[in-house]
Amino acid sequence: MVRTLAVSSVAALAAVCMTACGGGSSQPESPLTDPAVVEQGKNIFRFDTFGDETQWTDTLRMHEVIRTAVDPTTALSVGLKVDAEALPAAVGQGIRDGSIDLKSPATTVALLKLDAVVGLKGTVETINGTDTLTRVGITCALCHSTVDDSFAHGIGKRLDGWPNRDLDPGAIIALSPAVSAAAKRVYASWGPGKYDPRFNQDGINGPQVIPPAYGLDGIHRITSTGDGDDLAYWNRYVGVTQMGGHGSFADRRTGVNVTNGTDDLITSKLPALQAYQLTLPPPAPSPASFDAAAAERGRLVFNGPGMCAGCHSGDDFTDANSRLHAPTDVVSEPEPEGAPSYASRSATKQYRTAPLRGLWQHPPYFHNGTAATLEDVVQIYNGRKSLGLTGAQMADLVQYLKSL
Repeated sequence: MVRTLAVSSVAALAAVCMTACGGGSSQPESPLTDPAVVEQGKNIFRFDTFGDETQWTDTLRMHEVIRTAVDPTTALSVGLKVDAEALPAAVGQGIRDGSIDLKSPATTVALLKLDAVVGLKGTVETINGTDTLTRVGITCALCHSTVDDSFAHGIGKRLDGWPNRDLDPGAIIALSPAVSAAAKRVYASWGPGKYDPRFNQDGINGPQVIPPAYGLDGIHRITSTGDGDDLAYWNRYVGVTQMGGHGSFADRRTGVNVTNGTDDLITSKLPALQAYQLTLPPPAPSPASFDAAAAERGRLVFNGPGMCAGCHSGDDFTDANSRLHAPTDVVSEPEPEGAPSYASRSATKQYRTAPLRGLWQHPPYFHNGTAATLEDVVQIYNGRKSLGLTGAQMADLVQYLKSL
């Protein structure tokens, strides 16, 4: 069925790679991990498809679309990124001086052959003297990694764990000749930085923002609804049900029970993948990006009349390890476009308090992206929680949030 065709995301995508069953073992607060295991996990995060070429090539036929119609300019326009460190010097120079054609799908195939397209893994074979893309799959990095634009817009050094809010997964999926017109309309409605990791399971259209995959060490409930007790749960969910990787995922709470293939290319990789993800720190803000004096005043508002610290507590600014919250407690609902509560589609039927480290980096905010800026976040809280904050207090609180 077409509804079973969808990409990852981290929603927390994050894993775009990802554990079966209904729960999971608690991850240690600060794992002492073998560097070799972490390195293995990095390679899995960046380059392992878990065999999902079965979905992206055999079913969706995306290799045909890419090799005939997706040039680098088009790829960059839908948010795909290029790893500048994977480019040979001659290729980099050719991009700079225009001698390499960025309007040719053959250039995209060449970049895939170099493993330079973040989150895509292609098999390129020489057929009748021409490099031809014969298979393609996706990796965790598609949604949960971006680049620093140090070479050009969309081309730079990898930033693993950073959500790719430029990525338009729906537009990419809709390029498939195997997707129906009705499904394409749904995918086209999502827009950049959003993905619905449950649409292909429940048929409901309610896209969520692609979440960060950094700053998760010591946090057990890592998705917006707190499904599962560790990263491995969500990594398996996304890896099997969204990426189309070979393996199984089942959770009786949601009724999801999916098996792809006759082999398991996911389970043995989950520990190393999780180990790498837990090393990814939240990005620190630039000191020039916020007013330090106002931020200090905002800290007092946060801990006082703003009533933020009641839920955004501890070093990670979340109470997710101890409790979840009913939808009636949050200010991010109702969902846009009349969609049902996202929590109602989850295993817990509740929401997790989002950690705040690195908050500056990933607008829009809330699980559904309904707050475009931190100013919007504070105004929404002030109004819906009847906090009575003054304009000056709200402005200071915004500066504090930017400083985290």
